[in-house]
Amino acid sequence: MKNRTGFLALLVVLFLAAFSYGALRGYRNPVPASKAPVTNVKTTPAPVTAPVAVVAAPPVAPPGTTLHQIVKGDTLPKIVHQYLDQTTYMTKSELDDAIHQQNPNLAAITVKGVLKPGEYLIIPGYDPTPKATSVPVAKDFEVRAIYLTGAMAGGEHGLSIIQRWRAAGGNAVVFDIKDSDGSVSIHFDNPLAPQVHHPPIHNLPKFLRYLHQQNLHAIARIAIFRDENIANNHTELTIHSAKTGQAGWRENGKLVWTDPSNPKVEDYNIALAKYVAESGADEIQFDYVRFPAEGDQKDARFYYQAEHPDWQRSDVIANFLQKAYSQIHSTGALLSLDVFGVMAWQRSVDLSHTGQDIVRMAKFCDVLSPMIYPSHFFGMDGYTMPGDAPEHFISESMDRFGKITAGSGVVLRPWLQAFGWKTKTYSPEYIEVQVKAAKAKGGDGFLFWNARNDYAKPFVAMPEMRGTKLLYFRGDELSDAKTKPLAVPTQVAQ
Repeated sequence: MKNRTGFLALLVVLFLAAFSYGALRGYRNPVPASKAPVTNVKTTPAPVTAPVAVVAAPPVAPPGTTLHQIVKGDTLPKIVHQYLDQTTYMTKSELDDAIHQQNPNLAAITVKGVLKPGEYLIIPGYDPTPKATSVPVAKDFEVRAIYLTGAMAGGEHGLSIIQRWRAAGGNAVVFDIKDSDGSVSIHFDNPLAPQVHHPPIHNLPKFLRYLHQQNLHAIARIAIFRDENIANNHTELTIHSAKTGQAGWRENGKLVWTDPSNPKVEDYNIALAKYVAESGADEIQFDYVRFPAEGDQKDARFYYQAEHPDWQRSDVIANFLQKAYSQIHSTGALLSLDVFGVMAWQRSVDLSHTGQDIVRMAKFCDVLSPMIYPSHFFGMDGYTMPGDAPEHFISESMDRFGKITAGSGVVLRPWLQAFGWKTKTYSPEYIEVQVKAAKAKGGDGFLFWNARNDYAKPFVAMPEMRGTKLLYFRGDELSDAKTKPLAVPTQVAQ
């Protein structure tokens, strides 16, 4: 038994020795890689690092400029349109030229009219919040002005008219803020104002500052009580009919008049005037500051008749002007009033209809501007063609207005006819006759009216009048010392 057990033990020892020797041999002589068994093991390749793009730093915008990073689809005309209102430049062509001068690499970053995305443009003359300050003048400053609609004043053609008028010897421009259709030429946030996203005068302070740079007196015209926008969209604020008791009284079939005595209507117009004055206008001019003169007058019923039964229409107008005058004067702006030329004849029917009592109105304004267009004096003073008698009607009107307002301190600055309606003699000489007659009868300056803004005849007449100006006008000018220059000089379209 002992011999068997010993034999088994010897076998175990020999086995262990053989195993250890093989293990040691395999460790010292590993299997070559070429003979190693292939295993189905997936390996993840090392990540490949992409080359880092070098992005050029944007250029530094000089003072008075801003940077625009080009995006896909940008063109120069598109960028000019985007930035025009935010710069000191008045026209697209002017800003276009300035961008070319400021960016000499423009051609290199343009492919078939499209700018390369990611590149930068320097926009010159950047001024997103311009400020304008009124230029104070005495109320008897001799104004020589033309009238422009809001649409004309806000466009390049209007700027060229302004430039030409200044070169001809003009020193002022009347431009529409609100016309008799109720349209407003500027942005004005008020429930009664029409909601227009793109008004013709996009940037009022910028426009006023431009006029001042041209040494022009800026007169903002507001048609007050004739307002088609309010009449049609806020009919409760119109004149009422006595027959029906309903709002919406019409003048010769047209729904165009608000109720001049309605406080909401009055407050809206005063708020608009004050806003424009605070924006830098030198003078606020009220037109249509009256009641309707035509239509079925007996059927017209007004707010004041219930609130102030003892008032007349002239009381309403005087009360409104007293409120407006105090608020506008606090801004430093002048207030002028357009009145019917026929009011100089002081006919009771005209006063009872319009409410324009010249004596009382003169107390609440700086300037009266009678509209004494010769062609409008139908059947007056025995003339069958009053339009062909400019000297008579200008002289007679100014004489009469002078007597009515004597001692009031108000300045008379007439509207003169610059259109050929109902006259065969309209010409540069026609213009000269009116200006000469107005000055001879005490007028301080003049305003030319043409609804289409066509001033061909005045442009011809002005050089002749300037040559012998003492016969026609004194030649007052704004002081250069009072004019605040623009940071970047501008030019207008020729």
